Amino acid sequence: MKLGLPSFRFKGRILILLFLLLLLVGGGLTGYRVYDYISNNPAFCKTCHIMDKAFASWKKSIHVNINCHSCHQLSIRDGMRLGYSLVVNRPKIIPPRHGRVIVPGKFCVRCHFEVHKDYPKAASIKVSQFHAKHGFEEKIECSKCHGYVAHQFLPEERFCIICHKEKEVHGVGMEGLACLNCHSDRTKDLRPEREKCLFCHGSDEVRDTILKEKRLDVKYFQPSADTIKKATKIEEPLDTRHQFYCYACHKPHEKARPDWSECMACHGDILDTGRHKFHVKDMNIECQTCHKLHSWVVTQAQAEKECVKCHKSAEIYKKWTG
Repeated sequence: MKLGLPSFRFKGRILILLFLLLLLVGGGLTGYRVYDYISNNPAFCKTCHIMDKAFASWKKSIHVNINCHSCHQLSIRDGMRLGYSLVVNRPKIIPPRHGRVIVPGKFCVRCHFEVHKDYPKAASIKVSQFHAKHGFEEKIECSKCHGYVAHQFLPEERFCIICHKEKEVHGVGMEGLACLNCHSDRTKDLRPEREKCLFCHGSDEVRDTILKEKRLDVKYFQPSADTIKKATKIEEPLDTRHQFYCYACHKPHEKARPDWSECMACHGDILDTGRHKFHVKDMNIECQTCHKLHSWVVTQAQAEKECVKCHKSAEIYKKWTG
């Protein structure tokens, strides 16, 4: 009997080692699956009932095929703190972030500036002056604008005035316009260029030209068809001498339509030119009586038609015009 003891003990040790090995492998595999579920499976986010609304908005968003954890990355310390808060404090709603950056912009640029191997078709911000100004020059975090509403990655139409205070629009028919209906992604300073104003106030050809460029401002923020229809249409000659931006005269954040008295701000010496002193100062005639909107220069054909309204005698007209 004694001769069989060593053999029994050896087999027992083997069984114990196999059991421990299985326990170790099984525990490791279970642990890995639990870790993978917590760290990589979006369904884990829904295990907390206060995340139901956020989870539902993610399911409807453009990022539905992107794992939550690709953007929301917590450190171990933050994860433990969050877990402790859920167990001990048992919150009923997601607390407001009060300006905290939940998703750092460095995660956004991996897809939207660089070309991510898994998401090569992500919208690029490389040609966007808006992102160049706010993101790269001003160092404003992406989620300051894009994360205001959960998983709705376009800013609200008038979101800009949260930072750009006192920049409401004051102009008949323009009061409710989105900021990007006017401000352009085509200019470095983001101010409206002539073509952007003519998107509403110009021809279909101007609109078609801008839309073909597929810039962010018109891709996502187009004025309604009704707004475009109601806008006063401008006929501006291509060869007009006044090749400057519309905002040189029009100040939509102050008063969209300028007074004619404001012409003198630039044309202060005009009274010394031609018959302006007689007409403006002596006769108190306003600029628009002779100069037509957006064409300005009084042509010979216009003079022959308009001047005789006051200078009824052809002889007087010829005397004044030489």
